[in-house]
Amino acid sequence: MLGGCGAWPMADQACSGYLVEHDGFRLLMDPGYATLPRLLEHVTAEQVDAVWISHGHPDHCADLNPLLRARALGGDSPSALPVYAPDGGLDSVLALDKPAMLADAYVLPDFTIGGSHEIGPFRVDTRLLPHHVPNVGIRLTAGGAALAYTGDTGPSPDVVVLAREADLLLAEATYVDEVPQEDAPYLTTARQAGRQATEAAVGGLVLTHLWPGTDPAAARHVAGEAFGGQISVARAGSIMDLGC
Repeated sequence: MLGGCGAWPMADQACSGYLVEHDGFRLLMDPGYATLPRLLEHVTAEQVDAVWISHGHPDHCADLNPLLRARALGGDSPSALPVYAPDGGLDSVLALDKPAMLADAYVLPDFTIGGSHEIGPFRVDTRLLPHHVPNVGIRLTAGGAALAYTGDTGPSPDVVVLAREADLLLAEATYVDEVPQEDAPYLTTARQAGRQATEAAVGGLVLTHLWPGTDPAAARHVAGEAFGGQISVARAGSIMDLGC
């Protein structure tokens, strides 16, 4: 985990950011604000093999820009980095620099939302989940283990579809027990995440994207009233071994 803070980074916590590794292949998911320094504590920019971005809000993709700068300007000239994201979702972050500067640093592969494809050793299954902008939830399967990640989403049966019997559900839980009415279709509570984890019969639940200042213990407690399995809260530096 590189972070797990929603909306903006706190002094001790970056926004969403997760590094998933299998058989030496490194997939970076949702490099939000302040995640690149955390990433560079573990690997170099050139050692990232692909990037997955659930949606275009900057707390999920802002640090793609410095990652691409490090690859383009760092002198090692690695191959173009595959960056998977919903169509148009990265227009703003990619426009931060003149196009020629980063043009050779990345490619944007096509994929069909709702279908399956491969990224390195991972089988990837996707679903469009409800949010303020197009948001794609993902299920990664490799070596007999499965990880499901929601990005940001309101309540949806497709979360359970993606997470069915996964070893781990990484679930947005912006609020502890109640989402403001105007955002209720687009964001999730820790309690709802716990219910989804139970319905999907997952092995474990990690709550992420907590609103800045939220008490992690309160989020875990409420989720635990709905899910009897292991629950943790995403923090920079935490490592989850799925045994694959």
